[in-house]
Amino acid sequence: MYSIQASLTVYWFYTVTIKNSMTDNNGNPEVPCQSPNDFDKASDESSEWQDINDTPSIDFVTLGMFIIDEIEYPPPRPPSTNVLGGAGSYSALGARLFSPAPDLSRTVGWIVDQGSDFPQAITDLITGWSTSAVFRHDPTRLTTRGWNGYVGSSERREFKYTTPKKRLTAADLAGTPLLKANAVHMVCSPNRCKELVEEIITLRKREARLAAAASNKNKNNNNNNNNNNNNNNNNSDCDDVGDDINNPNAYTRPLIIWEPVPDLCTPFELLNCTNALPLIDICSPNHAELAGFMGTDGLDPETGQISVEQVERNCEQLLASMPLTTYTLVVRAGEKGCYVARNGGRRRKQPPTKRGKKRPKGGLDARNFHGGLQHDTDMMSLFAGLLQDMEDRNNDDDPFGRFDVEEGIEVDSGIERWLPAYHTDATKVVDPTGGGNTFLGGLAVALARGKSIEEACAWGSVAASFAIEQVGVPELGMDAEGRETWNGERVEERLRGYVERIGLL
Repeated sequence: MYSIQASLTVYWFYTVTIKNSMTDNNGNPEVPCQSPNDFDKASDESSEWQDINDTPSIDFVTLGMFIIDEIEYPPPRPPSTNVLGGAGSYSALGARLFSPAPDLSRTVGWIVDQGSDFPQAITDLITGWSTSAVFRHDPTRLTTRGWNGYVGSSERREFKYTTPKKRLTAADLAGTPLLKANAVHMVCSPNRCKELVEEIITLRKREARLAAAASNKNKNNNNNNNNNNNNNNNNSDCDDVGDDINNPNAYTRPLIIWEPVPDLCTPFELLNCTNALPLIDICSPNHAELAGFMGTDGLDPETGQISVEQVERNCEQLLASMPLTTYTLVVRAGEKGCYVARNGGRRRKQPPTKRGKKRPKGGLDARNFHGGLQHDTDMMSLFAGLLQDMEDRNNDDDPFGRFDVEEGIEVDSGIERWLPAYHTDATKVVDPTGGGNTFLGGLAVALARGKSIEEACAWGSVAASFAIEQVGVPELGMDAEGRETWNGERVEERLRGYVERIGLL
């Protein structure tokens, strides 16, 4: 945990200032071509971040909200109050489980919005995880809180907000190391997903350009270059700054893990979903959310249980609308485990950009993504166009580095695989709340550290197993040898046993 908690109020006002300065009159992010002088000014304004900027690189950050839960159970069980919750908290937990302190724990980033009613016990709990949590204290508002309860005799839990919610945006990451995270998790609608991805990429490019410009200025000063040379560097084409692959300050694209928000998983949003898929790396709905997009309920009509056949069929139908281009779905299906579906695809890889050469102009919408359906899509033209070279897609869209530069063409045969849930004994599951978010935190940090999608799903399954063994989050402790335990068990031992059990060696 960073040593900034004593100045939380100062940080809050700093964040609001930065956020407002990076948007236009319509609230959209601006990315002006800035000089090293602008970078110096920004550095002065962010002096409060000295401790944070000394942290190691961030592997994971989530844009999920922080929520404090109240859980009301059927009588006679008493309610649970002040429970750490929200997609942000649980996904951060999933990444933290595989990131022991003191070093790896700091590669997990998230934002904690504290209102005037924020419990000290939760502050102490989060601090004990030693993550790169950014606390933002606002005494003028209440902390986002939610009610979870069971209606009548139903076992289905319902949720509602009891205080105004505080939604995160990409601009909230600006000016912090969290913006440079290797993997970004988000929970949102398809259209919101597209907006967030574009904003994140825009902001990352902006910071890369500022860093590169400042680096150029320092080199010029060290070499005692004259003012004319300095002016030439400052006035160079902004699109060149930060795009050079040989530059350590160059822009890099993060892995994007998208969790669709349940309320908008409907057939009316299916087209928007297919148009979001080309912008992300992993789409992970649960079985009900995937079924919602496809207009089904995802259940076996005879048993009322989760239907593995429907999950597989829904994945097949969705990926069939994105032919010959590789996309990955990871469907979380409760006690059935998770289903990984990646369609086969092929694409010609464009060589890396060389020094001094510009990347093609245009933002995300200017790229020729194949597979996103429109209301007036001509399917014959779509299939014909899928075979042509995709020369306007650059390396930013290949975050896994799957395509060989020399061969030029990569063919992915795809994946269709079920991974079972970790817990096979239902009595081990006390409360499933947050299991899916925790799964994605574990999956995302695994991908950020170079694991395969199947290995990442194993990490996610083990992470989820810890989240559902109690109400709230698992207990962090130490064994006799001083190694971390969660609920009295070492994460790596549980992972090893799970991988051996499912034959993923």
